[in-house]
Amino acid sequence: MTDFGEVYTEYFTDVYKYVLSLSRDESVAEEVTQETFFKAMRKIGQFNGSCTLYVWLCQIAKNTYFSFYKKQSRTVSSTDMEFADTAPDLETGHLDKDAARRLHVYLHNMDEPYKEIFTLRVFGELPFSQIGELFGKTDSWARLVFYRAKKQLQEVMK
Repeated sequence: MTDFGEVYTEYFTDVYKYVLSLSRDESVAEEVTQETFFKAMRKIGQFNGSCTLYVWLCQIAKNTYFSFYKKQSRTVSSTDMEFADTAPDLETGHLDKDAARRLHVYLHNMDEPYKEIFTLRVFGELPFSQIGELFGKTDSWARLVFYRAKKQLQEVMK
C-alpha cells in the first residue's frame, strides 16, 4: 500500500453502499464506514492479500456494523420501538405498511447467507460478481442463493 488516502478515496463509496445495504440508514452507514476505515488504517499492516482489498474492507465493515447494531439494540427499549413508527393518519397505507413490516420481519429472521445476499442485491444494488467475491464464491452461487431467498420471501408473502 502506497498511501492509505488513495485506498480511502478509491473504496469509500463502495464500502458506504455496502454498509447502507446492511443498515438501510444513511447516518448509520456513514458512521460505520468511517469507523471501518479507521480500523483498516490501524490494521493495514495485517492485510495479507489473501483476498482483495475491497473484500477485506467489507469484512471489517460487516463486523463493525454488527457490533454497532448490538450496541444500539441494548440502548433502545422495547417501549421506544413500539411507538417509534406511529403516524397521525393510521389508515393511510395501512396495508402497504403491514406488508412491508411482515417482509422486513421475515427478512430479519431469514437464515444466512440468504438474508445478506438478498440485502446486498436489493438494497445495496451490488452485482452478483461482487456478492460472490465477498463470500469467496462465484457469481453463479450468488445468483442461486439470491433466487432461493427471493422464492422464500414470495412464499411467505402469499
